[in-house]
Parts: sequence; C-alpha cells; structure tokens
Amino acid sequence: MSKIDLKNVDFETLIIHAGQEPDKAYGSLATPIYQTSTFCFETVEEGAAKFANQIPGFVYSRGGNPTTRAFELKCAAMEGGEDAVAAASGMGAVGSVMTAFLHPGDHAIFDTAVYGGTNYVATTNLPGMGVEVSRVDTGDLEAVKAAIRPNTKMIYFETPNNPMMKVTDVRAIKDIAGADIRVVVDGTFAPPPVQHVLQLGADIVLHSITKYINGHGDALGGVVIGRADDIRLIRANSVTKINGCPPSPFNSYLVLRGMKTLALRMKQHCASAMEIARYLEANPYVKAVYYPGLESHPQHELASRQMENGMYGGMISFELKDDVKGLSSFAAGKKLLNSLKIPAIAVSLGDPDSLIEHPASMTHANVSPEDRLAAGITDGLIRLSVGLESAKDLIADFEQAFAAI
Repeated sequence: MSKIDLKNVDFETLIIHAGQEPDKAYGSLATPIYQTSTFCFETVEEGAAKFANQIPGFVYSRGGNPTTRAFELKCAAMEGGEDAVAAASGMGAVGSVMTAFLHPGDHAIFDTAVYGGTNYVATTNLPGMGVEVSRVDTGDLEAVKAAIRPNTKMIYFETPNNPMMKVTDVRAIKDIAGADIRVVVDGTFAPPPVQHVLQLGADIVLHSITKYINGHGDALGGVVIGRADDIRLIRANSVTKINGCPPSPFNSYLVLRGMKTLALRMKQHCASAMEIARYLEANPYVKAVYYPGLESHPQHELASRQMENGMYGGMISFELKDDVKGLSSFAAGKKLLNSLKIPAIAVSLGDPDSLIEHPASMTHANVSPEDRLAAGITDGLIRLSVGLESAKDLIADFEQAFAAI
C-alpha cells in the first residue's frame, strides 16, 4: 500500500508512483523482473487456497505475475479504473474484450474507421463466431441510435480514430447505450493525460501499450481497464484461457519503466504536433490536415471539451493536393516520404522517433477499398506520428522533402 494518497496528487506524481512500491525482499526501487513461469507453495493447503482465490498470490505467470501486476495497477490508476488486465499486444487486448463479452446471437456496433487489425476482427472474426456487426459513423449520434437492436451488447470505437483523427463524443454515446450496452473505447491515440475516457462514461478503455504508454518502441503489449467485475471476467475467460495472451514479465518491466515519463512525453508530442499541423495546413501542396487541435477540424470544439490541458495528441494525418508538380497525390506522397530524413517509414506510433506511413498500403491494407473510402481513407492519405525531436528540425525536414518532389 502506497504511503502517498494517489487520489489527491497530480498526474505527474501518480504515473510515477502508482502500482509500484520498493521490493519487499531486497528494497529494490525498480520493480524486479519476475522471469518465472511458475510459483512455489510452502504447503499443499497454501497452493489450494491460491488456486481457489481464497488468499492473494501467484501460481502461474499466464494467470498473473508480480511484474505484470504492478503494470496493471499503474494502468488502472492512470485511467481512474477499478482494475486492469494486461495482454501481450494491443490486438490481444481487443480480442480478449470481444471473446469475454460477445457470444453467438449478440450484436455489436463498430465505428466505420478503426485500426486495420480491429477491422478484421469486426468483418471476419466476429461474424465467424456468430456475432452480428453493424458499421456506423459513431460521430453521427442519430445513426448510432438507429443501429441499436434488442441484442446489441457493445459499441466500439477509437477516439481519436485511426487514421482520420475523428473524435467521438464518449459521454453522448454512453447516454445512448444506457446500462445494458457496454461502451468500449480504444484510447491508444490519446492516452492520459490527454484524455480519460472512463471519466467521460465509457465502460471499458483499452490501449495498445506498444505505442505511447510504453513510448520507446521496444515492447509489444496491450491493456484493458474498467470495473473490477468486467476485468475479472476478461482475465479469467479470455486473457488466461481462450486467448492465453499475457505479456512477458520482461515486457511488463519495460512498460513500467516507460510509463514513468508518460506525462513529460505526451506534453512534448502534443506541442510539436500542433506546430507541425499548423505548418502543414499552411503548406501550398497540402489539401487537408486532420488534427483535432486545429480549428479547421470538424470536431475541434468537441475535442477541446473532451481532451484535456490543451493537448490534442501527437498523431496527424494529411492529404496532398491532386496535382503536386504534375504528380498525383499518391505519387507525390511516396516521393515525399522517401525524401524525408528524420521520420522513419514505419507503421507504429508513439515512439521518441517520428514515424510516417501510408495507411492504404500499410496499416489499412486489409480493409477493402470500398470500406477505406467510406471511412475517408484515400490513396493519398499520409499518417504521421510526431516524435520527440525538435519541431523546428522536423519542419525543416518537411521543407526539404517537399522541395524534392
């Protein structure tokens, strides 16, 4: 139990101390890596009691591990949830939520634009399990209302979404859903301290912690946060059973290390992204910029209410004009990406390094062309994850890359 009253401290203090105490065995300040598959018991009676959850403790790392548990508790405190369960990847988190709460004959509503892996779950995996899925623009509240059926069990969306940076009104969606439909939000693009979706009314929030929460591009992981009874069900039925996807203790250790600087990193990501979004919006070769912090963004007013502390995330998408020096937007975009020196061409996000990619051929390549266009993902769309480099240097790099087209 922490000596600090974590309910009455700022986020910067909470994210460093929540979930972690000096190791009781040797006083280690950093949480040790418990690199073990199994745990021993003093007596048969102790083992039986731990298996029956009558006393606290660990029995097998698929079901729980001290290093991973510290990570889960830190994530629960970060979001203001009752509990959290970790998975080996972001898709492990997505899949565990789906298998825990959706069953044959159920109906789920998914936003029209989600990450490509999640889109595959919605279009292929769930229907194959006998779950009906409707695709709705969750920004259209009347459309969401119209899509609800007697057997609707879940409404799922990302905010901001991938890759169009659309912001969905979490509180309004929960008001529509009521008590019987779970609202599940992927908050990967804007984790705390940028937004706290549980406080806005969501039942469950999940993250690919591979991205901003770890923040160093060296560990895969996912996490689901919410009410204790929901998390207990996800852990027992999905993460540890049908999916069998807990993270490794070493990855949990890496994420714990990364989270200590989350507040500082997000401030820098957001500040630089705002500068670069404004630069791109004024660039004569750019047709449109999608960034919630810009007043031109369709949901800017909502984003200003729902996202916190004047921060709007570190993700930007933009399109080039159709005729850039005689090239199509797609051809010019490829040349732009190939000419950049600082951002790496890569599909992840939230790293210290800036990363840039082409959604139609990379992250959303398994989405049908029709569905991509319906979600606004054109062949000329470019997605940029703004890293921790100098914004001045990044803008200068874009200047030389545009000149090279």
